[in-house]
Amino acid sequence: MRKSGLNMEKLKLNNLPIRYKLIIHFLLISILPSIGLGLLIGWTVDRNVEERTNENTVQLIGKVNAALENEVENLQKITYLISFDPGVQAFLNGSIQDPVQAVKWAAGGEPAEYNIRKFLQGFTTLSSEIAGIMLVNREGDFISNEMYTRPGTLVTDEAWYREAAANKGIFKIIGHPYGRAVMSHVDYKESEVVSAVRAIIDPETQVVQGVVLVDLKLRVIAETARDVTLGKTGYLTVVDGSGEMIYAPQHPIMKTIPEGLFTETSGITSGTVAGRKLQLIYRTSPFTGWTTMGVFPMEESAFGVREITFNVVTFVFIVCMLGMTASFYLAYSISRPIGQLASFMSKAQSGDLTIRYWGSRSDEIGLLGRSFNSMLAQIARLLSLTELQARQKREAELRSLQAHIKPHFLYNTLDTIHWMARSKGAEDIAEVVQSLSKLFRLGLSKGSDLVPLSDELEHMVSYLKIQQVRYSSKLAYSIEVEPQLHELYVLKLLLQPIVENAIYHGIKERRGPGHISIEVVQQEGDLCLTVRDDGAGITPERLSILKERLAAVGRNTGEAAEIEQPMPGSAGSGYGILNVQARIRLTYGEPYGLEIESERGAGTVVTVRHPVVHNSYPDN
Repeated sequence: MRKSGLNMEKLKLNNLPIRYKLIIHFLLISILPSIGLGLLIGWTVDRNVEERTNENTVQLIGKVNAALENEVENLQKITYLISFDPGVQAFLNGSIQDPVQAVKWAAGGEPAEYNIRKFLQGFTTLSSEIAGIMLVNREGDFISNEMYTRPGTLVTDEAWYREAAANKGIFKIIGHPYGRAVMSHVDYKESEVVSAVRAIIDPETQVVQGVVLVDLKLRVIAETARDVTLGKTGYLTVVDGSGEMIYAPQHPIMKTIPEGLFTETSGITSGTVAGRKLQLIYRTSPFTGWTTMGVFPMEESAFGVREITFNVVTFVFIVCMLGMTASFYLAYSISRPIGQLASFMSKAQSGDLTIRYWGSRSDEIGLLGRSFNSMLAQIARLLSLTELQARQKREAELRSLQAHIKPHFLYNTLDTIHWMARSKGAEDIAEVVQSLSKLFRLGLSKGSDLVPLSDELEHMVSYLKIQQVRYSSKLAYSIEVEPQLHELYVLKLLLQPIVENAIYHGIKERRGPGHISIEVVQQEGDLCLTVRDDGAGITPERLSILKERLAAVGRNTGEAAEIEQPMPGSAGSGYGILNVQARIRLTYGEPYGLEIESERGAGTVVTVRHPVVHNSYPDN
């Protein structure tokens, strides 16, 4: 049932007019590839845009981290320089309180504390990004040009001091200085600076002698991150190790960082904040411990891809429309002349052979139209020729009917001679005349090419009887045939030329009496008629030539001329069997025909292979 359904669908497609087939074909080869190309381009652009955006963002984040690390590294170097200064060392170990030592550390008559302040001011002057520097010893005393503490505050109790002391001389970034008792003369807000600390350790006793506090202006970080734009609303933000925002734009999409968001030092993740799906690309600096993060609204990336996709779809739509228009026009230009030619053929089929194609095209349609005109002209000529041949055939039949009068007259005359011989007692003459009469009657066979095997054998008996009268006791014959084969049909005059050759070129050339045997059997689905004689035989040279000519019969156009040429060595020898070979090959083709075997002085065997025919109408 399924196969039948597929055949029906195929049949319906084949029944479509050619213009629809062409349109469908053009649409398939133009629109489908265009759509496929558009989808492929959209998918490729989406993937490449996302990859390139992520790569660029990662590179930008790396550059921002490098800039921040450079600034923080400068702060670290400043804290080292401050800790190595002799005046700072004197302040930290309390030597500056000794009047003798104080005079020793003073320069130009200025107090030692003044020199330290002047030393610290040099750093803030050279680096405008530094908001202030405070030097605190372990007693809680401090020196600073820009910062001071609230009254009654012990600096060593501050959280940032304790953190610095716990780090044992390792530089540490605290972040925004929320809730500390240290104030600034410039009155910076806590969110406008970032603090870094470092404890100064006695190298011998490993005791904390004091802490250096440095405030870095946030504008350094802001300028570095603000210069980076990520799409239309994307931005960079900097977060410390505890998740606190170090820097964020004025109106950030994410005001807080979800806990556990950064599971690795770098990566790409996504999340939903305030109903907006965000893509986050981040990298953590191993030096500062800060994480720089790029924040992207997903709809921006999708909008860019949608815009590209829209352009591709528009292009594909235009291509499809142009393709459809071109396909309709091309299909019409091809199918219209074909339809006209089909109309002309339909009229010619109805019998109007005067119709003609009058196109001036030079393409295949024009060639087909001119061939159609030639075909109609040839058909008209063939019809005229057929009518002429029909008239000639009727005339030939009339002449044949008239010619049949002569054979009937011959039969009647021979019959009269036969009865006259019997009335005179000449039985041998009567028998010869009777055999001759049968020979003519069976040879003509009312014009039929096929005769029953029994008639062919009866014809041979009549012929052999006549030949026995001629050669007296020199000729003997025998015929063996299976009874069920008598009703089969064979070509007429099939055996007579072979037997004639056996008599004239075999028995006649022999000394003493000879014998001819005819055997008919059915073998391997074919009818085999064998004529065997014990005559003089054929020389090897003549036998080879005869076999070559028999094999060539029916294979070349010159076979008729070759049949008419006599065999070398004897005038007319071989013509009869070549004629039989030609008749069999022309009627039934190969492998039917004659096979000859002969030995000089031992006789000749001729086998005729003939198809089994049960009626007088051959298959071909």
